[in-house]
Amino acid sequence: MKSAFLLLVFLAVSQGLLRIPLMRGKSARRLLEEKGLFEEYRRLFPYNPAAKFLPRIEQSVVPMTFDPDTTYYGEIGIGTPPQLFKVLFDTGSSDLWVPSVSCNNSACDSHVKFNSSASSTFQAGAKPFYISYNSGFAAGSTGYDTIKISDLYVENQLFGLTNTEALFLGSVPWDGILGLAFPSMSLEGGTPIFDNIWNQGKIPQYMFSMYLSSSVEGSMLILGGTDPTYYTGSISWIPLYQATNFWNIQMQSITINGNTVACSGSCAAIVDSGTSLIIGPSEDIDNINGWLGAFPDQNGNADVSCSNINLLPNIVFNINGYTFSLTPSVYIIKSASECNTGFAAGTSWILGEVFMRQFYTVFDVGNNMVGFAQAV
Repeated sequence: MKSAFLLLVFLAVSQGLLRIPLMRGKSARRLLEEKGLFEEYRRLFPYNPAAKFLPRIEQSVVPMTFDPDTTYYGEIGIGTPPQLFKVLFDTGSSDLWVPSVSCNNSACDSHVKFNSSASSTFQAGAKPFYISYNSGFAAGSTGYDTIKISDLYVENQLFGLTNTEALFLGSVPWDGILGLAFPSMSLEGGTPIFDNIWNQGKIPQYMFSMYLSSSVEGSMLILGGTDPTYYTGSISWIPLYQATNFWNIQMQSITINGNTVACSGSCAAIVDSGTSLIIGPSEDIDNINGWLGAFPDQNGNADVSCSNINLLPNIVFNINGYTFSLTPSVYIIKSASECNTGFAAGTSWILGEVFMRQFYTVFDVGNNMVGFAQAV
């Protein structure tokens, strides 16, 4: 009787979930390598994934950086009738923005542009929209319109419309960004779309979760709860660390074969679907890559021999009393010509796509927690 009741509860909750399929497109790195432009872009736009998490002096600026390896995106509709866009669902930012038809530089030319005059529900906003980069910037305006996400319509949602963009955005596989961090991080001055969905009572729980597959298809963003289809075992819950606007947690250490190789004595880490790799302080990352026998190439990647991958050790992240083990098949990234580790140097720890492919990740807004479970 008890098991039957729990099944009914699960079915009732799961029926209210919103599922957004995510595609894994061709990365900017691969597209630029095919054109022989990657090294030039690397020089023009230095890789600094921690930029968007740094303290902001000017609140109208959204820090961003060129991440050539982000690949996941989903589809939303904006306006009436809906104009379809591919967006990066980013837990490291809180705003929604897409290119507008007013954008006429080469970066926008490779993406879908929003035409406000073609939407009967569009209303112009009064505030400008800025996105800053290490080199160059994007700028535009704001507006309000109906957003279609899965089978749900969110009315009067504030979003940004760019009319100029940095060159590197022309090579990313998505058109714009939909932020899933906390409302206090929004620089557009409005309520983020996920919070509007919750406030309107359209999802059963104040949480969302992500499953990132290694395949082109099969990844999923789930709004309103979790789906056991995508993980095995139980979810390990970790409270958010310190009062920040990000999905920030505390790690105790990172070990290889029982030896602490990084994050000695604990460290903070941001869980970010908008970052492709696992980022950490250079000394720690160099130590991890050293243990793996990796050596830097001309592009700053940590290369390993593709023939030795099965001999590499697991890397264990010790978090809140739980152990999360990454196997070599997860943290080694293979391309047509080489194999690289999924670890890169930065100013702080960020657990990006490489970590999230191994662990189904739950973002519990209502209880200020992150949950990890072994992905299927």
